[in-house]
Formats: sequence, C-alpha cells, structure tokens
Amino acid sequence: MKLWPILVALVLLPLFSFSTARDTITVGNPLADGETLISSGQSFKLGFFSPHNSKNRYVGVWYNQISVQTVVWVANRQSPIADSNGTLSIAANGSLVITTQNSSIIWSTEATGLTKPIAKLLDTGNFVVQETAAGGIAWQSFDYPTDTLLPGMKFGANLTTGLNRRLTAWKSESDPAPSEYYAAMDVRGDPEIFLWAGTEKIWRTGPWDGLQFSGIPETTSYQGFEFSFVNNEEEIVYSFHILNRSIISRLVVNHSGVFQRSLWLEAAGIWNIFWYAPKDPCDDVSPCGRYGVCDPNNSPICNCMQGFTPKSPQNWELRDASDGCVRRTNLDCVNGTDGFATVSHAKLPDTTSCFLNLSMSLDQCRVMCLMNCSCTAYASANVSGGGSGIGCVMWVTELTDVRVYVEAGQDLYVRLAKADLASTTSSSHNKSNHAAIAIIISLSFLALLLACAGCYLCRKKKVRRAGPGMTTTSSFHNDQLNEESTHEHDLEMPLFDLGIMATATEGFSAANKLGEGGFGPVYKGILADGQEIAVKRLAKTSIQGLDEFKNEVILIAKLQHRNLVRLLGCCIQGEERMLVYEYMANKSLDVFLFDKSKSALLNWQTRYRIIEGIARGLLYLHQDSRFRIIHRDMKASNILLDQEMNPKISDFGMARIFGGDEAEVNTRRIVGTYGYMAPEYAMDGVFSVKSDVFSFGVLVLEIISGRKNRGVYVQSSHLNLLTHTWSLWNEEKSLQLVDEALDYSFPSNEVVKCIRIGLLCVQERPEDRPLMSSVVLMLGSNGASLPNPKQPGFAARRTPFETESSSSKQDSIMLNNMTVTVIEGR
Repeated sequence: MKLWPILVALVLLPLFSFSTARDTITVGNPLADGETLISSGQSFKLGFFSPHNSKNRYVGVWYNQISVQTVVWVANRQSPIADSNGTLSIAANGSLVITTQNSSIIWSTEATGLTKPIAKLLDTGNFVVQETAAGGIAWQSFDYPTDTLLPGMKFGANLTTGLNRRLTAWKSESDPAPSEYYAAMDVRGDPEIFLWAGTEKIWRTGPWDGLQFSGIPETTSYQGFEFSFVNNEEEIVYSFHILNRSIISRLVVNHSGVFQRSLWLEAAGIWNIFWYAPKDPCDDVSPCGRYGVCDPNNSPICNCMQGFTPKSPQNWELRDASDGCVRRTNLDCVNGTDGFATVSHAKLPDTTSCFLNLSMSLDQCRVMCLMNCSCTAYASANVSGGGSGIGCVMWVTELTDVRVYVEAGQDLYVRLAKADLASTTSSSHNKSNHAAIAIIISLSFLALLLACAGCYLCRKKKVRRAGPGMTTTSSFHNDQLNEESTHEHDLEMPLFDLGIMATATEGFSAANKLGEGGFGPVYKGILADGQEIAVKRLAKTSIQGLDEFKNEVILIAKLQHRNLVRLLGCCIQGEERMLVYEYMANKSLDVFLFDKSKSALLNWQTRYRIIEGIARGLLYLHQDSRFRIIHRDMKASNILLDQEMNPKISDFGMARIFGGDEAEVNTRRIVGTYGYMAPEYAMDGVFSVKSDVFSFGVLVLEIISGRKNRGVYVQSSHLNLLTHTWSLWNEEKSLQLVDEALDYSFPSNEVVKCIRIGLLCVQERPEDRPLMSSVVLMLGSNGASLPNPKQPGFAARRTPFETESSSSKQDSIMLNNMTVTVIEGR
C-alpha cells in the first residue's frame, strides 16, 4: 500500500479547508445550519447557534478567535427555530431571509432594490447587504444592534431616516429575545443616553461635555480607546474605536439591567468587566429629588443645593429624599437681583428639556439666563478646551438627578435669590450679630433643657404612682439595659396587643416562621391593614434575655437610616416580649451568601451595593446618629435584605452606646459571634468602633468569597478565611478568592479594591484599622492610593475559642451564626 497519496492529502486538506472558508452569501448559495461565514480577517463568525441551556436555533454573529462563544448580534431573536434545518439566504431583491425546513419564513429584511445583491460578513462584525461589485451598503446589522456595541458601531439617531439605534438586553442567558432593559439615545435638549427598565429610567450618562459623558468620568482614563460623539443636522451618535489592536472590548446591556464594558483577557480566558453602571446609589435616576445633590461619599448621601431646603423634612430624616427640595426665597426677575451659586464637580442635571447652543460663550449664557425668568441654571456645553469652556446649556425646568464627584464633573451655576446668595458669605460687620444670635439660641436651649428635665421628673413620679400595666406606651430606662450602661433615656413607642400579634402570625405557626437566633424565633405576620411585619419573639430559653430586649428597643427606636432595619413597635404582655419590625422580603444575607444554589443570584453589582450599604449604615451608627453606637454583633445573618436586595443592619440586642469622650471600653461580659469578633475584644474584652470595623472587614471578605470565616482553605495551615485571604494577597493571587458563583463576571480592579479594604479592616492592631468614614471614601475611590494592609488578627495563631475553655471562664458559646457570650472570671 502506497502512503504518499495519503500524506499529500493530509498536507493539502488544511489548505483546501481554508480556501473554502467564505464570508459571503449569494443569491444561489445560501447558508445552511451547520455552515458558517468567517470574516476576511478571521475576527468574526456568522452561523446558526444555540444559547446556553437551550435547543433553539438562531442566526448570530460571534467572535471567531475567542474560546468562549460570545454572541454580539442575533437576527431572529424573537423567532427561534426548533430544529437544525434552518437556512439563511439572500433573495434577488436583496432581502435576507431565514426559512425553516418547510420553507416557512420566520425572519426577513426589507428589499433593497439591488440588482446583484450579496450578503457579506465584514471583519468589524458588521453583516452587510451590498452590490456584488462592492457597491454601497444597502442594509447592515450595525443599524439593528442586539445587546452589544462593537468598535465602529454607531449608537444613536439618524435624523434623516428617523432610525434610532439602541441596545436591548437578552431576556436571559438562554433566551436572546428582547427584555425590558434597553439603552437608547434621547436626542432632546442636550442629548444623553438613558438606561431603561420598561418605561422607567434607571440610569443616564449625562450630556457629552466634549471629552466624555459627564456621568462617566472614568472615560478619560482609558488607554488605547478613542471616543466620538457627533451632534449635527444629520445624526446624533456615539461610537468608540480601539487604537490598540491587541484589545478586544465590547459595550453590553446585560439581562440584569446593567450597562457594562468588558475586555477579553486571553491569558485567563475570560471577559473582564472593565466598567459598569449603575454602580452606586447616586447612579440611580434622581435619588435626591428636585434640587437635591447626591454625593456617595457623604452620609446621608443627599443634600439640598444652596438656597434650598427639604420639601419633606420628616422623610429626609428617614433617609427618603425622593420629594427633593424647595427654594427658601423666590427668584426676583423684575429687579434683576438674582445671582448664581456654583455646584462644583457635578454630573449635570437631566438635560432632555434644556436649551443648547454650542457657539455661545459662558458669559453670554449667564446673561441669557438672567434675562429669562424661567431659567434655573446654566453650564458650559463643552469643556474639552480647558478653562470655563464654550457653549451654553441652560435649564428652564427644575433641576433633577444631580450628583457630584471627588475630582471629575464640571461646574453647574444654579440661580438663586439675593438673600440666599448672601447667606453663604459672612462679612465682618455681621459677625457680632451672629454671636448675639448664638448666645440667645444657647440660653433658649438651656431653658428648654431645664424645662424638659422638670417635666421628666414629674412624669417619672406619675408613672410610679400609676403602677404596672396601666400605661399605653412602653417606657424603659437605659440604666436597666446592662451592667455597662451609665446613661438614662426615657422612650415612648407603640405597643402591639398580644392578640394582634397572634392573629398576624396565624398563632405563631411553623409555616410563618422565618428563622431563629439567640434571641428566639422570628415570624412573618400581616396586620389588618395588609402591612407585612416580622415579629421577633423572646424565647424562654433564650441565651439573650430581657436586658438585650430592652437594649434593642431603646437603641433602634431612636435610629433612622436607610441601611438600618426599622422597628415598628413592641409587645409586652405577661411573660411575652416581642419586637415588631418592617418585613424584609429576602430575609438575611447568609441565606444567599452561603447557599450555593442561591449565591448565583448575588451578582457582583449586588454584592458591591450590599458592601456599600453596610458601610454607610455603620458610619451612621458610629458618627452620624444622635448617639455613638457600637453594634458588637455584625455578621451575615444580621444583615437583612429588602425586595431590591438593599442591606439593612439588624439585631441591636448587644449594641452599646458610647459617651461623647469615650474611645474604647473594657468589659467583663464579651458578646458577639465567633469568626467576627476583633482579637482585642475576644481576648481582652476591649471594644471600640474599631471592633465593628473588624467585623465589617470579615463580612466584606465573606461577601466576595461566598465562604464563612471558618474552616480549612486550600492548605491545611489556613485556619480561616482571613488566613487564606492574606496568603493569596501576598502571592498576588487575590482574584482566586472570588466566589465561583460569579462565573468570572466582575470588574477585577473593583474586586481587588474591596479585598484590600477588607484586609485593612481586619488588621490585628485596632489603631491600624480605618474608621468607617474612611472606608466609605475608599469604596468611592478608584483604589489606586489605598495603603497596603498589615497582617490580619487571628492570622498567625489560634483563637482562644479554638482551644479548650479555661476553668476560670464561664462559657456560653454557640458556633456558626449563634451569638457568643463569655464572662471573664476574676
């Protein structure tokens, strides 16, 4: 048998295969399922495909040289084929047609009027219809995008044809049909891009400022990219180009309603999320309402602009700023006394109803605003040339959706009445008046304080004479809370009848039981008016007793923050002690985080929002509330999640009020949960705000990894999550910590930043750990200037609870999520 013919065939086969690879469909040569087109530069491939976990067949375009099939365009996204007998062809009139086995047309394009049409896949990923002799493009897939914007694609409106190209997310990973999430250019006023969920706007880019969209300040830091925005009589479009050919990048609206830019990492074989939005609470559309300013680095995040005051002060106290702000003083258009206050580093307000002139100077813009009685603010339309910029954006409506950045953004000039402008400047001749006013206010406050003290003493005597069971409100004193408390506070709050609680929970039925902790069982209930509640019932065998019950009532009733669970009232009847809370639909964080079947529901955006929310809640407790409060039992099971997965800190039974001059306290009664307690607290009984910071750091690492701070990690020497994380950090392998449930879909720079923050918070020495105010700022920064962490606590030695208990200690220790109480012997 001669081998040479076989060898020749083997050598020529690859060449023959390559030569037969095509990028074109002609009238007589359709594309059947199983065949593909490959662009001339081998960058893209077109053919029939089935999405993940689906048997349906679609015609799509995907990257040819990337190991993970990534579809960037789908033709028949609403009309799948159930089998593998579909065909894509081009008709003699230039119309593209997808047919099934029985020749039924399930998708087609309009006729083009070409005489000899062909359909060709270009190396940009664009699938076009044109004349055979390389004539002009009559139809192109770039005009009908799916969920992806590729380099060179135009996003926005053709004002001549009326075509507005937008990106619409898939319904799911297995269904490319259009979902409710889409991004589209709004060409009114000063054009900007909005992200929508159905009919609701959920995020916007802000207008183009000559360099970037004002709501995406990161754009100017991108290397290897070129961004373009065209606004003329023919079109208003945005596009990007890649200068570095080694970079593969795409812009996508995903099925979770997130706008994100991804870069392909060849070495890792993954798409890495480079940027995404919405990212923080200030990215939501107008979280602070009209004339409010959102700053994610502040707590609370919403403030009114200069010259404005909250429309609903009570709602603002509850951290609900959606009502916005109103003017202190009406504008004076007649006498011309109005002026302007500057909001620096701003994302400009919603510009869909504004006036735009690209040729005016900023001074001309100011004059025009003062001459128009309806004008509320103005700004430069283009700041690319430096200085004050050129062009004019002028608002004649109320200002909404304003946020500020640390360094980015631009100046916004808000029109104010003269009285509100004067209120911000303190001239020397007014200082004496201000001092006199301050003295009067101080004396009035002192008199009020004395009057309140007298009323308090009288009321206290009346309550004692009234006897038990005769009041309609609960009254506790902080000297009853625990042995460490030294202050007294009276509190009145709603009392619920035991019968109402029993009815609401259907007799505290097992079906309504949400869970159980050291305090006792928690039940879901529904009041007569339909309000859903959570009822925490003190168990007779509870390791937390009446002191903790009273402590929680005292503390949480006085606290109001969007990231703290809200106490609605309590029930005290006979031996029953219950706390009534707002109901949290998604229960606690640990339910999702440590359950592999549910952890996939926590994408990175949700996890990051949870981290930020916990940080802001702790900052409020430590710094912004009327008391300085140490929680002392921060853990995943004490972080509750509402319907939108927003975190709320709960369970204040172990919390402690600090005095104004107290920095730390030493206690003989150690409370908390194993794995979350700071070393100085667990070993020496010393706690401070830095104890909560340590617990927060553990939580951050648990949220990133999806694992508890307990057990052996990879190597037998790793006793816990902190040791494991510290090892990966030193080996520059931090991303190996990330929960597999995220499936590599996360921004690596942001994850590394959070790991660094987590390690900074769990450092062994309390003085090395940051305050929560610094943590909130770190979360809002790019992470480049953060300090390097030192060794975590418990990283190099076993904890005292991992050895046998000393006979000099009385222990009440329950591991996992149960609270620990240890009383040190003398």
